[in-house]
Amino acid sequence: PILCLYGPPGVGKTSLGKSVAEALGREYIRMSLGGLRDEAEIRGHRKTYIGAMPGRILQSIKKAATSNPVFILDEIDKLSSSHQGDPSSAMLEVLDPEQNSEFHDNFLEMGYDLSKVMFIATANNLSTIQPALRDRMEVINVNGYTIEEKVEIAKRHLLPKQLKEHGLAAKDLKIGKRQLEKIVEGYTRESGVRGLEKQLAKMVRYAAKSIAMEEAYEIKVSDEIIEKVLGPARLERDKYENNDVAGVVTGLAWTSVGGDILFIESILSKGKGTLNITGNLGKVMKESATIAMEYIKSNAESFGIDPQVFDKYNVHIHVPEGATPKDGPSAGITMLTSLVSLFAQKKVKKSLAMTGEITLRGKVLPVGGIKEKILAAKRARIKEVILSEENRKDIMEIKEAYLKGLNFHYVTEMSEVIDIAITNEKVKNAKVL
Repeated sequence: PILCLYGPPGVGKTSLGKSVAEALGREYIRMSLGGLRDEAEIRGHRKTYIGAMPGRILQSIKKAATSNPVFILDEIDKLSSSHQGDPSSAMLEVLDPEQNSEFHDNFLEMGYDLSKVMFIATANNLSTIQPALRDRMEVINVNGYTIEEKVEIAKRHLLPKQLKEHGLAAKDLKIGKRQLEKIVEGYTRESGVRGLEKQLAKMVRYAAKSIAMEEAYEIKVSDEIIEKVLGPARLERDKYENNDVAGVVTGLAWTSVGGDILFIESILSKGKGTLNITGNLGKVMKESATIAMEYIKSNAESFGIDPQVFDKYNVHIHVPEGATPKDGPSAGITMLTSLVSLFAQKKVKKSLAMTGEITLRGKVLPVGGIKEKILAAKRARIKEVILSEENRKDIMEIKEAYLKGLNFHYVTEMSEVIDIAITNEKVKNAKVL
């Protein structure tokens, strides 16, 4: 099968391909497809042209001098088309096991058997790959790393590699587990480990400079030294805030840099019942807010809300960090809980987070990125998580150690979400609605 390793940048997709070649004892070829827009780069030129050459596929195989290498097609999602043809269509023949035994190169003017080659493609984004091309590949999702995993990667691989590159021995600089965790949490915000490697390189350069200038320095790195070299910590992530106010709910989000928690706030003001939504939200997220509002209006009595309230007050929903674009259906139940909490003027349970899509009939649908979201909840010291019943299978795939201390509620209906999330405690200084 043709494999496609799909995941965020810096998680080691290309390195994984290299390791496969090493493990199989086969030649390794890497061909970067980023920005490739000429079909002849793949299929070759006809011999009638001046400067005609075979395509890069056959050139690489000639260079490797073997017909069964491990061939890495890097950044297959970055292929672009132009007036010189569409390379992603030319790739169809290369990556189709049914056709590639007779791959036709224009320069060679005869079929070449590519079926013995092991092709491994890498991609950051599946949506930009042509559907026919995606269909020919077996997609393997390479997830981002957890903080615990990043600390181990730094300790076993990145730090020794950087020490070697800077000409230092292991005894010249020692960074403890707690300090590595501080660097990961305070100075990097990514799924992969490229940024982490840059920060570790800065720490190693600090030691190398001190040795070269014969200055005294601390071999065992302390928190103070980290702040001196890398500056004050820039990222205070996943801080859980208290929701003592009605209408504030903690949601779980999945971003390109892993999981995160986000807050949804809503507030009432005297008016005519309009709904405003702010916080740089995409179309799907705005629709979730509208669905939540309409569902509450149609089921007001069951939530103990006076229907006349909707005509007397304007509702404003805001998702903080307004500069960050946000979209997706997974904030549906969070918005619904926020609005019910606001209209009922009751607080939401402490240390509770949730994620799930909603429908107008009151159903809760499953969402993606569960592993990353759960890890974000754990980092933020959340105790309880509400998920769709259909996401139970995603939880079963996560290691037990990551789930320790978390209590899961699986729901199918919106009414169940409200029963779990909203306490019977009234808010201080509550508006009488």
